[in-house]
Amino acid sequence: MQRINLALARGAATSSLRIIDPVNPASWEFSGFSQNGEDGIIEYLAGKIGNPNRYFIEIGSSDGIENNTAWLAIAKKYSGIMVEGDNKRSTFSIEIMGELNLGVECLNMFLSRDNVDELAKMSLYKNPDLMSIDIDGNDYYITKGLMESDLRPKIFVVEYNSVYGPSNSCTIKYKEDFNFKKAHDSQLYFGVSITGWKIFFNYYNYKFITVDNNGVNAFFVDKNEFDGNYLNNIKGIDFIENYYLKMKYKVPWDIQFNLIKEMEFFEIK
Repeated sequence: MQRINLALARGAATSSLRIIDPVNPASWEFSGFSQNGEDGIIEYLAGKIGNPNRYFIEIGSSDGIENNTAWLAIAKKYSGIMVEGDNKRSTFSIEIMGELNLGVECLNMFLSRDNVDELAKMSLYKNPDLMSIDIDGNDYYITKGLMESDLRPKIFVVEYNSVYGPSNSCTIKYKEDFNFKKAHDSQLYFGVSITGWKIFFNYYNYKFITVDNNGVNAFFVDKNEFDGNYLNNIKGIDFIENYYLKMKYKVPWDIQFNLIKEMEFFEIK
């Protein structure tokens, strides 16, 4: 419980320091349970939904504490589903939510193209307020499968791989048991490019909002669920290099990409 109390205190402190500009997503950020300011962007966007249902789905929810939906579940009392492939982390999240929010189902489940529709059937809503996906691998294929299963979240939070740069439209080649730690020695071969996500979500009539200030997550919203005039005035950030990868490698994204340029990629178009 100490970690939870610290996260709540951090969230309260950092959120109170914000000077919010309604059209500048960078000013919405704060971090309680999230790593990169996602809590603030999510909370702000959720407050703009026309008809909220206070329900979320997160894929890659870790231990239920350090993720993108714990703030909604614990501080805001949303209901939803947390999905985690690691059994130990999932078991911990079951225990935590069993004490703090019985409206959150915690599933130990490794998603693939073959079983993604099972998750869609478990959702109480076809249009949950939020979907967060961070599995460091087949993110594109899982998201595509969910959309084809008629799920249409109002807000999407997806991790992007800045190593692919601001203009390449690509993702990894699909492999059911993909593990980025084993795929390449550099551990840079994973996920989806920012332009790949933009092309994908544009096809489904979602609007790109921003990336976070640490260059990890991208945010998209269903245009039908928000005031169009407001959305059109938002001035988000199109691309930022991943802060953690830049610190680790000490070189920009294009040099990082040289390490994996011989790997197989799938073009998103």
